[in-house]
Formats: sequence, C-alpha cells, structure tokens
Amino acid sequence: MISPAPGRVRTGTSKGPERPPRESRVSDTTAGTERQAHSGTGRRVYVDKQSPKAYRALVETSEAVRATAAEAGLDRVLVELVNLRVSQLNGCAYCLDVHTRAALRAGETTRRLGTLAAWRDTELFTERERAALALAEATTRPADASAQESAYGDARRQFTDEEISAVVWVAITINAFNRVSVLSKHPVRESAGMTGP
Repeated sequence: MISPAPGRVRTGTSKGPERPPRESRVSDTTAGTERQAHSGTGRRVYVDKQSPKAYRALVETSEAVRATAAEAGLDRVLVELVNLRVSQLNGCAYCLDVHTRAALRAGETTRRLGTLAAWRDTELFTERERAALALAEATTRPADASAQESAYGDARRQFTDEEISAVVWVAITINAFNRVSVLSKHPVRESAGMTGP
C-alpha cells in the first residue's frame, strides 16, 4: 500500500479522499477560537476570542490610552507612527495592516510609511516624532538600559511629562495587542471591496 503524503491520512478506502490528521482539524464547537498553524508548529488559540473578558479589558485600556493621548495633545499621526514602529519591531503583520490604514486616514504619507523602519536614516521625521519613535523602541525593548536613557533624554527635550506618559502608554498598549495577534497568528486577508485606508 502506498502511504499518504506526510501530514495526510486516508479516510478509510484506498481510493477515498485524503483529509488532514485529526490533531490538525478544528471541531465545529471550537471554530474561530483555535486553528492549526500553517507552518505545522502546533495548534494556535485565538486568545482574544477564547478569553473575551480579558480581551475586552485590553480594548477598554486601549480606549483609555487613546483618550489620554488626545488629552495630552498628541497628534494622531504621531500615535500611529508609534503603533506602526512597535508593530514592526514585534513582527505583527495584522497590526501593521490595521495601523497603516489608520495612519493613511490620519494624513500620513506613503513615503514616510515606507521609510519608517529606517527612520533614523532619513530627514522625513520631525524631532518630536523621532523622540517618540525612540521612546517607543525603548518601551518595546526594555532590557536595553542605555537606549532607554537616551530615549528619555530626547523625550524630555520634546515632550511634557504628560506627553511622555501618553507615548509610553501607546507603546505598552500596542505591544500587548501585537502579542495577542502574533501568538494567535491572526491572518491578514484581502477584504472584498477594500480599496484604501
């Protein structure tokens, strides 16, 4: 008898269709909360859907942080730049997709978005934006003490304490959302009728 392709099992007859092994299938009762990762590394859980109370608390925190940033006077483009830079560092495709569209809606340019990963090597970002981006990076990588000291020094020259706190909270919050999306492997899909931001 010829063995099925790796990762596939026969359904009972030698001529029948193949299906994925049992451990990679999602039952109807759990559809939407768990799935097999495409890389074959193991079943993932959509932690936001599996633990809706915890996720709702994160969403409520995000809403409070958005209000705090607005009250502190942070420009929406600056907030989205922070969201995007942190999402780049964390490799979160889902959040990059969401916040790229949000940044474009807020008036950001495709040129600046295209160079954001190398913001230090361009003249496209203001001193205030550069300070926020450095602070966002330091918040995302807290083990780098020298980067933190440098980032806070730059931030002190550009922002009030209220603004610094708001930038840090924006970075903390998007870091949390990045982890939810990366660990759940939230997909980025082409949406029907979506033509722009």
